[in-house]
Amino acid sequence: MHVLFVCTGNICRSPTAERLAAASGAQRGLAQFETSSAGTRAVIGRPIHPDAAQVLHKLGGSHSDFAARQLNLKIASAADLILTMTREHRDAVLALAPQRLHRTFVLTEAARLISDHGVRTVADLAAKRSTVNADDSLDIPDPIGQSPAVFAEIGTQIAHLLNPILDVCRD
Repeated sequence: MHVLFVCTGNICRSPTAERLAAASGAQRGLAQFETSSAGTRAVIGRPIHPDAAQVLHKLGGSHSDFAARQLNLKIASAADLILTMTREHRDAVLALAPQRLHRTFVLTEAARLISDHGVRTVADLAAKRSTVNADDSLDIPDPIGQSPAVFAEIGTQIAHLLNPILDVCRD
């Protein structure tokens, strides 16, 4: 199972999700579980933002050897599941790779489908997509330009949302 996380610059939210999912997957003993991330407007080659790196470290992840990369068709096509930070990111993925529709979700959307609607597989995510209210707030805000406390809130939110995702990846 290869999970791709997508945000804008690939220096805050998506690498936080990538590295936390990798650490949690290893702790859970998930075999053949891979994570990666990319940005729709990536700051290519840049490390994780210092405030995001600090939050990541506190939550049990590592930011070592990270370099931001731009989302492209090859990266999107290689993923079994694509989780974006906002609906806008989801739309950008689908504009680039429309064939990934049944494997692309906003992170919050996927977590709710699993937690609230009993989804147990990636295939079931697509089948149950319509049960998430379109008016619901799905977007995870961008912490860029915000205080370290906002980075901590976003990191904690992402960590919480990853728990149900990892349950599906285990099954």
